[in-house]
Amino acid sequence: MSPIDERPIIAITTGDPAGIGPEIVAAAWSDPTVHEVCRPVVVGYSEFLRRAAALRRLQLQITCCDEPARAQPSPETLVCIPPGSDRAPAVQMGRIDPKAGQAAYEAILLGTELALAEKVDALVTAPINKEALHAAGHRYPGHTELLAELCGVSQVGMVLYLGPGAPLKGPAGLAIVHVTLHMAMKEIFRHLTAEAILNKIRLIYDLTRCLKNGAPRIGVCALNPHAGENGLFGNEENLLITPAVRRAQDEGLPVEGPVAADALMVQARDGRFDGVVAMYHDQGHITLKLLGMHRAVNITAGLPIIRTSVAHGTAFDIAGQGKANPGSLIEAIRVAALLARHRRQSRSPSGTA
Repeated sequence: MSPIDERPIIAITTGDPAGIGPEIVAAAWSDPTVHEVCRPVVVGYSEFLRRAAALRRLQLQITCCDEPARAQPSPETLVCIPPGSDRAPAVQMGRIDPKAGQAAYEAILLGTELALAEKVDALVTAPINKEALHAAGHRYPGHTELLAELCGVSQVGMVLYLGPGAPLKGPAGLAIVHVTLHMAMKEIFRHLTAEAILNKIRLIYDLTRCLKNGAPRIGVCALNPHAGENGLFGNEENLLITPAVRRAQDEGLPVEGPVAADALMVQARDGRFDGVVAMYHDQGHITLKLLGMHRAVNITAGLPIIRTSVAHGTAFDIAGQGKANPGSLIEAIRVAALLARHRRQSRSPSGTA
């Protein structure tokens, strides 16, 4: 009798085929460390993957199947689960194309269905182009909002995560969740509420507890310069952020704030915090991308499924040139596998896998 393979099954979508998605998927697949931590399957059209493998000069055999549990992946054999008939549309590299947006949507839809049905243990997504997605008739601000609707939930959070290692000085890495996300700056004030901030504190606490495998420390960013200087530069700290932090502390959560964002991010880099609550998109994204663009991972907290992604876009400017860096995707796969193992252990009656 052959031993049971305990590695989690991870579904990886190909993203927008006019961008670098299929290329980084093929490149990541060829990394032996990916296969050490999981049994990957790719969700998308096989033709896009064949082109990507040829572009990178990878000796990959690409096979298709319809059941993840029966897949037999290896660094030399890429297993693909195509949407529908596996007839890939013709798309031009580096261009916004509704056909590419539709192909990306179909891969997300199928990957999410597999995860919800527990046929895969986690979903990892390659980047999509929002304009192409909209051109295909799917008007979502981004991956996060689309996945929330497909999963039937409303309270989700985009988290950027950087694992342990330089330039971080803490032992558990750094995770940043965003209270507001894909919206104009002028819209932030309308969506920023004490309840929304408290919700994100809870989400980042639960996630970092898994990533750290222990009690995390959470810091909450101020919105205004110098944390508002007691109302001189805005009252959001007094009216919204401080009440949310106090409620979280009353719940027993180890959280501090509001702290001026520039100071807090330095403290987080130096290991004082494991998780950070940022008030808006760029407040968190700029920090993580400066610290480790090609190691950063996007995690969606609050979904009933495990979903991670790259922390970069479709990179149309280098699409089709064979020089895309798969580092963020490889890290996203590793983090998805880590979270899948933690979930499996937490569901085990004995608490062990």
